[in-house]
Amino acid sequence: METTRGAARRFSDGKGRVLSEEERAAENVYIQKMERERMEKLKKKAEQEKAAKDKETAEKVTRKVMSFV
Repeated sequence: METTRGAARRFSDGKGRVLSEEERAAENVYIQKMERERMEKLKKKAEQEKAAKDKETAEKVTRKVMSFV
C-alpha cells in the first residue's frame, strides 16, 4: 500500500498540481534518502538481534560447561 501511495505522489503534490521536473528530482532524492535510512535502521536492528542471540548462546554453552565441572 505504501508503494502505491509513494508512486502517486511522484506525479502530483496531492493538490492536483503536476510536479515540475526539478520537484520530481528533489522528491526522488528525498525518497531514496528515506529508503536508505530505513534499510540502515533495519540492518542495525538485525545486527543487534544477532549479537544478542550469539551472547545468549554463549551464555548457555558456558552454563553447560560449568555444570560438568
